[in-house]
Parts: sequence; C-alpha cells; structure tokens
Amino acid sequence: MHRALLTAFVGAAVLATSGCSVGSPAGAPADSPAPAATSRDTASVAEPSTSASPSPGMSAAGVPRFQHVVIVVEENHGTAEAMGMRYLAELRRTGAVFPQSHGVSHPSEPNYLALWSGSTHGVTSDACPIDLGAAPSLGSQLLAAGDTVAAYAQGLPSAGSTACSAGPYARKHDPLADFSATAGAAHDLPFSAFPSDYDRLPSVSFVAPDLDHDAHDGTLATADDWLRGNLGGYATWAATHDSLLIVTFDEEEGGAASNRILTVFSGAHVRPGTSSERMDHVNVLHTIESSFGLPSLGATAAPITDIWQ
Repeated sequence: MHRALLTAFVGAAVLATSGCSVGSPAGAPADSPAPAATSRDTASVAEPSTSASPSPGMSAAGVPRFQHVVIVVEENHGTAEAMGMRYLAELRRTGAVFPQSHGVSHPSEPNYLALWSGSTHGVTSDACPIDLGAAPSLGSQLLAAGDTVAAYAQGLPSAGSTACSAGPYARKHDPLADFSATAGAAHDLPFSAFPSDYDRLPSVSFVAPDLDHDAHDGTLATADDWLRGNLGGYATWAATHDSLLIVTFDEEEGGAASNRILTVFSGAHVRPGTSSERMDHVNVLHTIESSFGLPSLGATAAPITDIWQ
C-alpha cells in the first residue's frame, strides 16, 4: 500500500515538472497562461505601425466623417447682434461657437461663392445671373466622389429655376445655381423638398432662407424662429446620427471693415465651447471637404480640427 502511494506520488511529480508532452487539462481556468507562440505564429503577427493614423471615423485631417452636413446662411448681422438670437443661443450652449468668424468680402454674393468654392471668382457685387460653368465647387467635388448634394432654397419657383428673384427668393444667396455641376432640377431645389426623414438628406445640404427669413429684410427674431421651426428637428437628430448643422452669416452689416460674424457648429462629435480661433468662410468649406476626404479648393485656409470630441 505504501509502495503504491509512493509510486503515484513520484509519477505526479514527474508530470508536474514536465512540459513537453502534457497539455492543459480540460476545464483549466480562463486566466491560465497561454502557451508561447511558435515561430509560425510569430511570423503571422504584423508589426505595429510606427506612423500615426486617424481615429476611427475621423478623416486624415482630423475632422469626423459625417453622414450629413447642413449649412444655413443668415444675412447682414455682426457677432454682437447674432448673439441675441434665442434659438441660436440654444445651439451655442451645446455646440462650438466662433465669435471670431469673418466674412471674406462685401456685399453678400462673394461670401456665398467663397463658402461654396473657396474663391470669390472676381465677383464684387450682387450681380445676377452669375454663370461659373464647370468651375470646381464643393458640389462638383462631392458628386465626383460619389456623394450627394443639394440646395434647399426657400421660395425658389421650381426645381432648377434660373430666376434671379421671385418674391423674397434671391438667387444671389443660392450658389449651387451658379455652377453647372449643381445647377438644374436634380440639385437646386425649393425648401419645400427638404425631407422630414433626415436619413434621406444628401451628404451636404445648403439651406437658403428667403430674404424675409434670413434677417436680410426681416428681423433677427423672425430668422431665429424660422431656424427653430424648420431646422430644430434636424439639429436634435444630428447629435445622435453622425451629422452636423452649421449656422453662419454672410457678412457684417454696413460694409464694416472688420466683417466679423458669428458661426456655430452643432451636432455629433462637437465639443461644446467657445473658440478664439480666427476663421472665415473658406475655413468652413475646407472643414467640410476634409470630412468627406476631399482636397481643399481655392484660398489657403486650414480646416477646423480643435473642436471635436
């Protein structure tokens, strides 16, 4: 009996100290050390990259890749006045605020062209019609990349209308109409076509309220109410759907030399707060281009990269 026990004890000790032929028993604890990799295992593991790469969902420039971007342009008020808009104040509390944003020129039209294409194209007035043909723009870039784009202009008589004005509608505030890639019924639409199902929005939408509702002829309060009533639902939805709302102004009133305006970014991935960064319409354009992996058009201006979560 004692000899049998001794034999069993010695056998167990041999097994415990030998690792060459005995695998882990079934039911071993999950935190047991894993066997060392063989040379074949090691060869199949890629070496970690030494170069920095963007975070998931970020462009190489450091801007989130949004599903939808909606741009709204209000009219002819400087930063101090725009700060008084009540609904815009709600967007400011949850968004990124740029009180040092600037228009690029006077009067209105050159600012819209710069925002849409990175250049004023030598335009120094509100002349209409402006026909820039096949000149590159954010719209032509998006379409070439397989993305989608549309303008939603309040009061546009019909999709693709070339009218310079119709009641309070003003083509000078609808830059998509000036470029052949986006002029026409496929991309230049009345605001009544803005979908209630926001998933159906194009990649980038340009919203142009009419002169009564963009603070050009009407009051800031009227423009603020229109913004809340027509885009408040999208602003709420955007925050949880990888989408962005940009509200900006074209220029400061009266041809002011400072041309200081207010710009607000509201939506997903935006870190709330006020930025001291000096920026203009071309910075906004290049931020949108960066989000969609597009090259920067026109004037040199960095995309906005310091406001993202």
